[in-house]
Amino acid sequence: MKRAHNFSAGPAALPLEVLEEAQKEFTLYGDSGSSIIELSHRGPEYIEVDAQARERLSGLLGLGDEFEIMFLQGGASHQFMMVPFNFLDKDKTADYINTGTWSKKAIKEAKLFGNVNVPYSSEEQNFNRVPESSELKLSGKAEYVHFTSNNTIFGTQFSKEPETNGVPLVCDASSDFLSRPLDMKKYGLIYAGAQKNAGPAGLTIVIIRKSFLEKGKKEGIPTILNYNTHVGTMFNTPPVFGVYMFNKVLGWIERKGGLEAIAKRNEAKAKVLYDEIDADDFYAGTTEKTSRSLMNATFRLKDEALEKAFLAEAEKHNLNGLKGHRSVGGIRASIYNACEPESIEALVSFMKDFRSKNG
Repeated sequence: MKRAHNFSAGPAALPLEVLEEAQKEFTLYGDSGSSIIELSHRGPEYIEVDAQARERLSGLLGLGDEFEIMFLQGGASHQFMMVPFNFLDKDKTADYINTGTWSKKAIKEAKLFGNVNVPYSSEEQNFNRVPESSELKLSGKAEYVHFTSNNTIFGTQFSKEPETNGVPLVCDASSDFLSRPLDMKKYGLIYAGAQKNAGPAGLTIVIIRKSFLEKGKKEGIPTILNYNTHVGTMFNTPPVFGVYMFNKVLGWIERKGGLEAIAKRNEAKAKVLYDEIDADDFYAGTTEKTSRSLMNATFRLKDEALEKAFLAEAEKHNLNGLKGHRSVGGIRASIYNACEPESIEALVSFMKDFRSKNG
């Protein structure tokens, strides 16, 4: 069977060479006599994988000794609750920038634990943009400022970190994690589900600044939900296969030249696709151009019947995963790190042909 051009929003495409490498090792990892997922997470084989993943991630992001790295579970949805549980109470406030569905979910959870100020919301514009820093009405007393760096459903993305006057950023980076360099000095905490850019579903990466962690609760919180529990230890069994695959993906990023090279690759891919969307009015982008995501390109056709035809015909051409999120409809091409330029070219070629026959 021929591999499809995979535009799924997540779980999403992984680098083929990573999949093939894992395939070769799956039944027999090194000299262990077993698969990596059959070995103790406290054994030397997994401990080496875990340590290498941490070292690679630290090197790619330039973390130094200022941050702790945690490999947890539960996805971003779990972090929506875990962050405020650790850092908020009825006497504390956090600022939450509202730029889409996932931001709203994070806000809902945070309100269970403390006070939430929303310094900006694009909900009235159907989340078609992200704010400029000058538009943020920050509370001035926040423990942190939370934002979702990339919005998979609506196809928007912050091109750079919002300015917060020194208040630590907490970021849900699930859908653009490792797609570009970050200004780490601005962050208190970053969390990301692995299933977009970093590995298979089931692994959640949490990066937390040590000085920010010191401000969190030390007691009065369930043990497994306390970030301090997970520093320098494996409190419970980690998602072994997820970390193993994450380590492989990090190696692939290193071979591609690191995050700056990955960012240039992603910018080039997105430009090819957006240029086709903007070629005329047959395809219409759904977001303001200055807020467009390099990870999830969203667009519409003139009516839903034509969109259904587009999606059905696309699948016949081995172009999969293009249906927009059920809450908004339309077309969505998720073009994460592992989406190859050849897949973009195949999609654009199909778009040209579809327009010529239906325009």
